Amino acid sequence: MADWVLLGLIGALLVLLLLTLFGFAIYSGLISEVVVSAGSPPIRNITLAYKFKVGPYGECGKLFTESCSISPKLCSIGVYYDNPHTVPPEKCRYIVGCILSEGEEKPSEELIRLFQKFSFKIFSFPAPSHVVMATFPFTTPFSIQLAVNRVHPALDTYIKERKLCAHPRLEIYKGDRIYFVCPLARQGDFYVPEMKEMERKSRAAEADDAQTDITGADTLSETSSISLEATTDSRETSVATSILSPFTAGRGRDELDNRSEHSCSESGASGSSFEELDLEGNGDGSAGQPSDLGYAEEQETTKAKWAKEPTALEKERGEE
Repeated sequence: MADWVLLGLIGALLVLLLLTLFGFAIYSGLISEVVVSAGSPPIRNITLAYKFKVGPYGECGKLFTESCSISPKLCSIGVYYDNPHTVPPEKCRYIVGCILSEGEEKPSEELIRLFQKFSFKIFSFPAPSHVVMATFPFTTPFSIQLAVNRVHPALDTYIKERKLCAHPRLEIYKGDRIYFVCPLARQGDFYVPEMKEMERKSRAAEADDAQTDITGADTLSETSSISLEATTDSRETSVATSILSPFTAGRGRDELDNRSEHSCSESGASGSSFEELDLEGNGDGSAGQPSDLGYAEEQETTKAKWAKEPTALEKERGEE
């Protein structure tokens, strides 16, 4: 009889443990609905302290811990510039840090000196005018893992279906919510100096390679020239039918001005304009309308910013 009582107690404890774990998962956001929308952003212009890293996104937790340990009361932020599904983990670029001030508020000089003491850099982001966004509960550390597995795929699907140019991807930890924000315009303003410098070096290297290829092309025979032309035509046909891949590697704003329109036309994904979206805000979509005439033109030049990474031959043709 005593054995049956003992087994019953063990069974009851196991059931209680499972119910506790299930309740914890639900509290962390396991069954929370993920709603992706386009409209006005949940943040204004911000000043942040950050560190720039190149490497697997899975290692960013160390930087979050470091920044939070300096000032636990500040909102944390992470900005991810590359698509981890298409870019090798060791080449992914991101920043992690804390928001020092938002809107018209100026950051504390004491906070700035404190973060600079630990090798953090200071930078400002403008208020994004229109974004693709989603939110997720931030109630436990497990909420972060749930958000990564549920929100990012939902954002990918939303952006891909509407052929939008939305990048980079911002994660803002504010109170009991995680805000996922993807700017729809002026994406270059969200590139820190280290990113822009890497892009400049990359373009310089591409230009050198293209110059070398052009110089060597003089020695090609007539038959080789005809073959190259046929290959180029075939590539254009193939690229024209390709599908826009969201959350891919971003480019600096300088490169955006020179090459994004060309890349957009070659990718075959014209992208949806703001006017075509059912933007959130006042209920009639007016919140998503551009505020100036130049805005639409700028959006047209940014549609392919996160299109599929160009091949080497595409890069060569872009430089020519």
